[in-house]
Amino acid sequence: MGSAWKNSRYVQLAAAMVRTGILGYGGGPSVIPLIRYEAVSRYGWLKDEEFGEVLAVANALPGPIATKIAAYLGYREKGWAGAAVATIAHILPSSAAMLLLMSIVQLLSKSAVVRGMIAAVVPVIAVMIGMMAYEFGQRAVKGLGWAGGAAAFALTFLLLEVVPIHPAIVIALFLGYGAVHFRAAERLRARLDRSRRRKEGNA
Repeated sequence: MGSAWKNSRYVQLAAAMVRTGILGYGGGPSVIPLIRYEAVSRYGWLKDEEFGEVLAVANALPGPIATKIAAYLGYREKGWAGAAVATIAHILPSSAAMLLLMSIVQLLSKSAVVRGMIAAVVPVIAVMIGMMAYEFGQRAVKGLGWAGGAAAFALTFLLLEVVPIHPAIVIALFLGYGAVHFRAAERLRARLDRSRRRKEGNA
């Protein structure tokens, strides 16, 4: 009975989202590596490639990114009930902590100890985000090649930092390109396969 309870998908969703809600200090971007670990590594709900696609779509939509991903994971696993469980479990720890600490937040903000704790956490968050970005970059290079990956990175930097264009528009553009690229690659592989089979048949 205990094992069945632990293996319940609702329990897993709630436990995973509570953990990310408690440990995700620093806002949405800092929570993403934690959610990725729960969804990909711990429970295997998604593959890395799928998580990257979900992250891209969530970035393009309005609202807190971590909450959107939590709701998607819950809906994917258990429909609307799962989405409700995952969303509530994710926001509950931070909401409770905010309510409990609101009365003493001014006092804590003046504490040298608390300032030191915050300063110590910032590099950890930066490293976690950097590692996730590196892994996504590896997959981009694997799919597009070094030249294509470098060109995509340079174009993204140009659109976001030089033009600049809203990140949601950039994400939508690259999603569209990815769909076209995938179809073109599939057609090219199919043609090459047919050509190879013809050559083998003639031989």
